Amino acid sequence: MTTTTQPATDRSRARWAAEIRRLTAKRDAVILAHNYQLPEIQDVADHVGDSLALSRIAAASTASTIVFAGVYFMAETAKILAPDKTVLIPDPMAGCSLADSIDVDQLRAWKSEHPDAVVVAYVNTSAAVKAESDLCCTSANAIEVVERIPRDRAVLFLPDQFLGAHVKRATGRANLHVWLGECHVHAEISPQDLREKAEAAPESELFIHPECGCATAALWLAGTGDLPGERTHVLATSGMLDRARTTTASSVLVATETGMLHQLRRANPSVRFEPVNDRAQCPYMKLTTPEVLHRCLRDGTTEVRVEPDVAARARRAVDAMIAVGTPSRVGE
Repeated sequence: MTTTTQPATDRSRARWAAEIRRLTAKRDAVILAHNYQLPEIQDVADHVGDSLALSRIAAASTASTIVFAGVYFMAETAKILAPDKTVLIPDPMAGCSLADSIDVDQLRAWKSEHPDAVVVAYVNTSAAVKAESDLCCTSANAIEVVERIPRDRAVLFLPDQFLGAHVKRATGRANLHVWLGECHVHAEISPQDLREKAEAAPESELFIHPECGCATAALWLAGTGDLPGERTHVLATSGMLDRARTTTASSVLVATETGMLHQLRRANPSVRFEPVNDRAQCPYMKLTTPEVLHRCLRDGTTEVRVEPDVAARARRAVDAMIAVGTPSRVGE
């Protein structure tokens, strides 16, 4: 049965991919897909990456239409950076539990308690929250962003408590205040999950996203020798991909959303990449199915809009994130 049905499946996938490419060209579009998307979506996308990489691509793209296969705040960010382009999100219900953990009224109230603080918003936030922030960051550049702020300035870091704890530990800033939000998927990758998997595969390398509930425990366990310190790495998804290409380990345990495994396995097929928690799947990221992407390109649904005044204020924070690496410092 397998030998007769598999070719048909392969042919149907090839026909679907060809039709997606045809519609993409017809609409003068570029497809951006986050690392947590379904493998089929990643394979047909023009670009796959993390939030920072895709933000830069959105800003530089010459296409008239951006199709963002991700979640809503990502498509909003693309619209902020490319206001003259049409930005489509395949499923408008693709939200984010982390972005939903703080709204603009909560941020304004927090700012009123710390009027002189610099507000650093993780890119996993709404356009309205970005507009109330001084600069944005991703997990890939959060430490660098915060280190560019003068040390005598208080910092409000939002909304992810685990990434915030990682940044506070790395920078040693006592005046960094962290909002107690979380991604429900990453938060559920627990220290117990990590310990059990690491004990069962003691030779494996460990790739741990700083949003995970196990990130702080992992560094502590590595420091005490309960985890192999030289093989324990807290990395953004872009860092995971870079290290995957060069690792000499035969197996790697990965603590992040399971969609990332597809890119890691493509980057180094000789290594066995396994999830720390195989239930770590974001239901919002999986809303972009092949059928939904096809409908989006065929019908032009659904267009993402951001109010011009909100977009203008949010863009300052996003541009500051993209510009990290220039010699100027923030907040002076």
